Amino acid sequence: MTTQISHLRRFVLLLLFSFVAATAQTTPAKWPTQDGTYIIKDFRFGTGETLPELKLHYLTLGQPHRGADGHTDNAVLLLHGTGGDAHSLLNPAFSDVLFGPGQPLDITKFFIILPDDIGHGDSSKPSDGLHMHFPQYDYDDMVAGQHTMLLEGLHVDHIRLILGTSMGCMQSFVWGETFPKFSDALAPFACLPVELAGRNRMWRYMAMESIKHDPAWNNGEYTTEPAEGLRGANTLIVIAGGAPLQMQKNYPTRAQAEAYIDRVLAADIAHTDANNFLYYVNASRNYNPEPKLSTITAPVLWINSADDFINPPELGIAETMVKKMPNAKFILIPISDATRGHGTHTQAIVWKQYLIDFLAQTEKH
Repeated sequence: MTTQISHLRRFVLLLLFSFVAATAQTTPAKWPTQDGTYIIKDFRFGTGETLPELKLHYLTLGQPHRGADGHTDNAVLLLHGTGGDAHSLLNPAFSDVLFGPGQPLDITKFFIILPDDIGHGDSSKPSDGLHMHFPQYDYDDMVAGQHTMLLEGLHVDHIRLILGTSMGCMQSFVWGETFPKFSDALAPFACLPVELAGRNRMWRYMAMESIKHDPAWNNGEYTTEPAEGLRGANTLIVIAGGAPLQMQKNYPTRAQAEAYIDRVLAADIAHTDANNFLYYVNASRNYNPEPKLSTITAPVLWINSADDFINPPELGIAETMVKKMPNAKFILIPISDATRGHGTHTQAIVWKQYLIDFLAQTEKH
């Protein structure tokens, strides 16, 4: 039963934003990752708040290489989703398809960097002790921290590819606008480059309000997790991240569907910190790259899936926004037995060939 719950929790984590605390996961032994931590002194957030020390943890695979011009030319930055961490994209559905010999991101050729974003994993976060007094970070702060970590911590001064999933997808657009020359190519998967409004903001807001309206939350100074608030929040997460075709296929009876929810919610509640949740969900509050999309000059491979509840294709946003970027291509993956709703971003077999073609097109000779 423990193994079954672990698999279910990981499945939900990857389907949506990985809102479950990914610290419960372990790195597959097959990938020889190296751990690293970089401390940024007196980090100043966009709100004006500061931290004396901002700890940023990361994993790496492979070795960096410098080209004839002296700049790193094989670094790949992989950005996880909300609530995930550096281990999230070591999921076999992603890593086994991409990292092996001869694969698109072969670790004998590329230097793979997997950071824990601010508020996630082993990086600085509210649950370390500041609770709701932790600075109110956003995606701009996350990208700024990543940039400093790369330059000063890893001595990486150029990126071959930035590939981001969900929240990482949104950060990819922020990277393209903030540091337009830093990366040769961008691959944002499972997001839209517009302000989070409409249903997308509504369900996030409802999830946060569920926690805040639980008396046990106590303005963030709880001694035990606000379980009922977390139950309401995670219920919304399951719906937002779900893949209807797979849910119907795997749980075709009422009893099976209800048993699945009971197991998943119990695991989610046990592994989610309420304050961390509030911060990382709300980090998207002022995300809106739309006004400056035309400044993203790097080639962009942007992929969404048609069964994504969070980024529904019927809005028609992607088809309009992609035209604002001079070197962008948008691909909508049709619903199939291989797609997983929002979590299609991690099912690398579905979009692997697009990535292979993109890397070939953007390779510098």
